[in-house]
Amino acid sequence: MYMVIRKYTKVRSVADAARRAKSGVGEILRQSPGFRSYYVLDAGGGVGIAVMIFDDRESANAANAKILAFVQASLHDLDLGDPEIAAGEVLVNIEPNGSSGTE
Repeated sequence: MYMVIRKYTKVRSVADAARRAKSGVGEILRQSPGFRSYYVLDAGGGVGIAVMIFDDRESANAANAKILAFVQASLHDLDLGDPEIAAGEVLVNIEPNGSSGTE
């Protein structure tokens, strides 16, 4: 698995940005090969964090490029700025059913 984390630090309303991005980003992700899951969290203080999980780096990179273009085109009025991005292979995955693994 491969994870991409985008951190925006000057968001006026993380809840509004998340609500507005949900349909557009959701559609992009649902059409993206290798997509596993997507999360958005409000870290407080104008910090919004988006987490995407994919099967592999190539799938994540292809979807991430489309998502960044969507955010810049559709959410430009929110002045989100450029996100800080961290990405890499998932080393540990623990799920509630008791199974865990490493990639």
